[in-house]
Amino acid sequence: MLEALQVNDHEELLEQSVGLLNQQVWCWGQDILRPEGNWLLEIGFDRIEPPADRKDCASVYALAMPRKRCVVLRGFGVFYGDGRWGGVFLPRYKFQPRYTIHATLDCPPWSKTDLPTLSTPTASQKKACANLTLDLIDWMRNYEVNIVEQLGIEYRRLTLLEWDNGTRPVVPAENVASAWREMSFRVASNFNAFLEPSQS
Repeated sequence: MLEALQVNDHEELLEQSVGLLNQQVWCWGQDILRPEGNWLLEIGFDRIEPPADRKDCASVYALAMPRKRCVVLRGFGVFYGDGRWGGVFLPRYKFQPRYTIHATLDCPPWSKTDLPTLSTPTASQKKACANLTLDLIDWMRNYEVNIVEQLGIEYRRLTLLEWDNGTRPVVPAENVASAWREMSFRVASNFNAFLEPSQS
């Protein structure tokens, strides 16, 4: 019985993390389309337009930050790199951190095949991968704090109205930043749980 409970807890944890990231990716898309102007561009992201042979792809958004760090946003996930640790990619629908020794991308990720080789971190890479994942979560939390401070909580509430289709889990606008903070605690306390899918 205890083992079944632990499996269910694991599944619930992964479902919550996937739901939160899925909603966040949606919000980035809405922030791009904001009638008053593209919010990602306003806060320093570069928009990289697809080449002629990739017109079926959406633009890539990349943010270069101090200390050789970067964030790259795609509809299928988010990449975070840090020159000290390498890079991590969080797939939108799995929330399983995938590690690379490379802190930057050689080319914009128009599709998953454009990403560097990503894998579950080895024992010696696990600390770096955990640090990257936690830093990315903290960046996402700060992003949402900034949204509320700069654009107002009502803006994020309106963003989520269309997201709430009655079937998807919804984290209310007031709780998004704190949900990311709680997720960082969960990742820090049991990083291994996020590296592999549940065995049910």
